[in-house]
Amino acid sequence: MSGTTTPEARSTRGRSALVVLLLALVAGLCALPTWVTATGLSPLAGQVTVRVVGSTAAPVVPATALVLAAAGVAVALAGRMGRWVVVVVVLAGGVALAAAAGVVLTDPTASALDAAATQTGVGHLAQPPSVTVFPLITVVVGVATVLVALLVARWSAAWSAPSRRHERAGASSGPAPTPDERSDWDALTQGADPSESP
Repeated sequence: MSGTTTPEARSTRGRSALVVLLLALVAGLCALPTWVTATGLSPLAGQVTVRVVGSTAAPVVPATALVLAAAGVAVALAGRMGRWVVVVVVLAGGVALAAAAGVVLTDPTASALDAAATQTGVGHLAQPPSVTVFPLITVVVGVATVLVALLVARWSAAWSAPSRRHERAGASSGPAPTPDERSDWDALTQGADPSESP
């Protein structure tokens, strides 16, 4: 394959970078709202509503979002060898997102108990906790990230090394012009010797 990147390859590289950055943004935003809501017991205030945000319930999610953002930038810059590093990072990020959110979905009590103990001083819940939609959205984002990593692995096969657009500007692209009688006469009228090399 030549070192010249085709327009289609440039297009897939740009789309890959944009999609990875978008997934990183969505994952980061999903970590901000409340994931788990529960009712704790306080010795002074009685029942207290406890809310656990995503970054507390699953600290892996915002950290993974930052890693994916860096990977999205790397997609636009990586060469043929670097693309495999990017694919592995994006793939691992998707798995981490899905796994972290899946743990909260299957066992929200652990996060709720920790939050209740921090807020009320008593690690006890008055009723089972409820889970919002954001952990599920994060699982979907994680699965989508894994699929995007597989697509990047496929599309990046057409990506090539950086173009040669910085080649020497003065390099000649063709043979030097052959002097003729008219150019010799013009040179003589200007006081130059046409037999001398330029």
